[in-house]
Amino acid sequence: MVQLVPGARRAGLSSSSRGMQTVTLIPGDGIGPEISTAVMKIFEAAKAPIRWEERNVTAIKGPGGRWMIPPDAKESMDKSKIGLKGPLKTPIAAGHPSMNLLLRKTFDLYANVRPCISIEGYKTPYTDVDLVTIRENTEGEYSGIEHVIVDGVVQSIKLITENASRRIAEYAFEYARNNQRASVTAVHKANIMRMSDGLFLRKCREVAESYKDIRFTEMYLDTVCLNMVQDPTQFDVLVMPNLYGDILSDLCAGLIGGLGVTPSGNIGANGVAIFESVHGTAPDIAGLDMANPTALLLSAVMMLRHMGLHDYGNKIQTACFDTIRDKKV
Repeated sequence: MVQLVPGARRAGLSSSSRGMQTVTLIPGDGIGPEISTAVMKIFEAAKAPIRWEERNVTAIKGPGGRWMIPPDAKESMDKSKIGLKGPLKTPIAAGHPSMNLLLRKTFDLYANVRPCISIEGYKTPYTDVDLVTIRENTEGEYSGIEHVIVDGVVQSIKLITENASRRIAEYAFEYARNNQRASVTAVHKANIMRMSDGLFLRKCREVAESYKDIRFTEMYLDTVCLNMVQDPTQFDVLVMPNLYGDILSDLCAGLIGGLGVTPSGNIGANGVAIFESVHGTAPDIAGLDMANPTALLLSAVMMLRHMGLHDYGNKIQTACFDTIRDKKV
């Protein structure tokens, strides 16, 4: 279910011959520490060769008043290149940045990857969902460029660049090829935003020319949403700008049972990747031993495969799905 991502470490050594590998663990807030502990216990039982380096992440102000993550967390990620992250809260304070957005910008995590596949034993209205959303993670409406024009009028700028559009399109086609996926659908609104989404769509079309083995389609965002709830089996890999990906990836998660069973990975430049649970911090149940770690566990399986530790990933994923299928949870 949780699949290989482009750029994954695929050296010739077998999983068992690599020795221990260090992963930066960011437990997060609310239920984050307890689901992180559950994942570490499962990894220990599976004898996965992972050494955890735990770091807390909060936004701090650096030189010139610029928001940044703590230096020890950045140093750990720069060294390990791989992170596993629980849910992070963003303090409600004027000017305080989204913690997830700060991490994406710090490590140039340009691609968010979310496989959404039906889980046997977890009943939903859909039984055969098998698709992957790939979201451009660094620009679009989430570029953070906003200003007041006059009192009562605010402008938010949507930034789309040729380089970022080409990069995410190439990533989507490489993902499809590496995972034996048949098609890539570019999701857009170029009929309305002719320049910005038009540029994104042009780059997708150009990249598609180099991947003749992958069928390429393009579809308006609203049409995708309509067709998705009618018949999600018509979709395979979908690639889209930032805001569309934020919305559509959550919609797709709803088809298979919600964010609590949906894995997620953020792939960045220079070999950096952070895998995460995308649900909230759930402070109302924190510490009550009620939180289900499935989303973080399946994200950790994505991480293992990204690191080339396929045997351990398969073992843990099989145990997780068997437990759900047999209703032991």
